[in-house]
Amino acid sequence: MGLTTEGQGALETIRRLAEARGLDISGGRVRRTSSRFCLGVEHGDYNGTELFGVATDRFIWMGYKGNGTDRVRLFSGNFPDDGVVEFQLGNVPEPKSKEAADTWGRFAYGVDYILRREGYELTEGIDGVIYGNIPGGGMSRSASLSLNLILSLADVNGIEIADGMRVVDLAQAVENDYIGSPCGQLDQIMILFGKEGKGTYYNPAERTIDYVELGEGATDFRIVVMDTGTDRPGLEKSTYAIRRRECEKLAALLGKAGYDVACLADVKEESLYKEIMGKFGPEHPGLCERLDYIYYAQKRFYEMLDAWKAGDIETVGRVFRTDGIGLRDDYKLSGPELETMCDIVRTVPGVLGERMLGGGDKGASGALVRAESVDAVRAAVDEGYPRSRPAFADKYAVHVCKVVDGVRVYEGAL
Repeated sequence: MGLTTEGQGALETIRRLAEARGLDISGGRVRRTSSRFCLGVEHGDYNGTELFGVATDRFIWMGYKGNGTDRVRLFSGNFPDDGVVEFQLGNVPEPKSKEAADTWGRFAYGVDYILRREGYELTEGIDGVIYGNIPGGGMSRSASLSLNLILSLADVNGIEIADGMRVVDLAQAVENDYIGSPCGQLDQIMILFGKEGKGTYYNPAERTIDYVELGEGATDFRIVVMDTGTDRPGLEKSTYAIRRRECEKLAALLGKAGYDVACLADVKEESLYKEIMGKFGPEHPGLCERLDYIYYAQKRFYEMLDAWKAGDIETVGRVFRTDGIGLRDDYKLSGPELETMCDIVRTVPGVLGERMLGGGDKGASGALVRAESVDAVRAAVDEGYPRSRPAFADKYAVHVCKVVDGVRVYEGAL
């Protein structure tokens, strides 16, 4: 499939950067990995819930070619001050080390480390240039990069990983075990399995993927992402890590108390939910607020999924908005700039739902918007956000996104 105008521009940038940095990628391949937009359940992956979302058209492009040596040489156009990240295969800093902590190269180091740890033989190095336009928080830039690096390095070394969920596990391990970020698998799943024009449904009990068409007659709508311009630290440094530990702590407490609960998603029945809230709520109010969000988000998930199948995007938007209120008030995982964006767009007629995205604290908020209202949303953000958050007046951005394939490879593009 052909590249868009934007994609052609990314390739021109990659070619220019490769030449400037002395990297030989001529005749190589280009792998494009997407961003993602979660419709439910945000923060459900590490709590064991079912998941639903789409791949969206903000990307990481990587132009690459095997270099016939045992060295990896990579340059990111988004982090030029890091220079060329270069290392010998099998010779990378130790996991979670200070040496790798402050460079994007930790993802490349982590891919080498995890693939070798899992028994994959890497013998040929790679020259590559990376360039992306995924906002820095909320649309899963780190998962997109990890997947791209894994698939590209495996390709150069003739390694075929046929099981997609195995790739997901490897990408999660790069972040969990090497970098120290406590991410779940929502991001990797929605990107790796994403299909143009379709929603991706993940069943954790079976570890299966199904694609769900949007029902006929749906209102013409757009996915709008409002990047607040804030810099979000890695998940390991954010409230995300705290919330995950809290959820795991409550699940452990329930298990010790004799409940058949391995994760918060196991609390599905109303009678069990009420019993737990009654017993544990007075002593652990914060932990039970996390359960409150997960319990009701699971209930709403099925309403949202049925609405998607029926083409009832208004109900999908309403559930999206209600989830956002739960994330803000019960899960307590948002931030002032994120909520400012939500407050602004909520006032615009035609906005069907809005909430924070991703790990929380900083990054981006998202909205489902009637197509005819997109310009009004842009205008409202342009007027209201700089006035409310002047420190970010020259940093924020509004992205209007399409649903796309999560991964594509272009032959002969270089």
